[in-house]
Amino acid sequence: MSKKIFSGVQPTGNLHLGNYLGAIKNFVDLNNDTKNDCIFCVVDLHAITVKQDPKELRSNIQETVATFIASGIDPKKSIIFNQSKVPAHAEGAWILSCVARMGWLNRMTQFKEKAGKDKEKASVGLYSYPVLMAADILLYDATHVPVGDDQKQHLELCRDIAQKFNTDFEVENFLQVPEPLIQKEFSRIMSLKDGSKKMSKSELSDLSRINLTDDKDLIINKIKKAKTDPLPMPNTLKDLDERLEAKNLLGIYSSLTNTTLEKSVENFAGKNFSEFKQKLSEVLVDKIQPISTEIKKLLDDKSYLDNTLLEGVERANIIASKKIQRIREIVGF
Repeated sequence: MSKKIFSGVQPTGNLHLGNYLGAIKNFVDLNNDTKNDCIFCVVDLHAITVKQDPKELRSNIQETVATFIASGIDPKKSIIFNQSKVPAHAEGAWILSCVARMGWLNRMTQFKEKAGKDKEKASVGLYSYPVLMAADILLYDATHVPVGDDQKQHLELCRDIAQKFNTDFEVENFLQVPEPLIQKEFSRIMSLKDGSKKMSKSELSDLSRINLTDDKDLIINKIKKAKTDPLPMPNTLKDLDERLEAKNLLGIYSSLTNTTLEKSVENFAGKNFSEFKQKLSEVLVDKIQPISTEIKKLLDDKSYLDNTLLEGVERANIIASKKIQRIREIVGF
């Protein structure tokens, strides 16, 4: 049975290994499965929930598209577009926000994490963006949505909104209730300098992450300087419980080589970290350098990226405009 898949990535710029292993690598696998109809969205409306520099945002949108294509997503097979160019997303979010309940949004833990102690100063958009995420998904009748640990709660909200809309307006199964595609074991990649923190572009030290535009020498240097502990490589999975940096590096290796963490632990048990880091560097260079080269090449051809987005917007608009028209009719507009 074919799956309709929707997923999005914020155009934050300078995408890194965490973005690749946490989302984009999975997108490529989904794109390559002939049974899937995939829509990959650059969610620029989500990006402005925090202050953005307009010029930088435009550049980041193009860089995100370039990264999708360089990683192996085929824009002829899958739809790649930016959300702000399809008006149905904003309209759908407003209508669905009148269906969603305040109590549901109050339970969203990611808002609390992102707003921090100063939540009174956070934007309304940051608070309500899970409803926009629901609109993104529901406009395309997506049957499945790839999610990591940090997005499971938002997909549950999306399902609740769809079910309430269908019940309130007595339109059984009109809004497709999507199923999660739970991502594999290592969807959450941690900082190279602190195994307890998620890899992020906002961390001050560039040594904390592998950027998808890093060259060979930079990748090797960052892995060489990645934090480890003084012990030899762990012998069992249980040994990793208290060794977060070792677990993270082994997780990266396992993801890139498509092996289980258990197998990776077995392969390097008792060896020195320096030997393991050399192998990890080789695997990273082999996987990331071709992507880095292709990203740079694509960014030199802005007209190709603009045309790719334009074609994607046209294809997305055809689907979303039909759905939002039916939603308008159902609610009485």
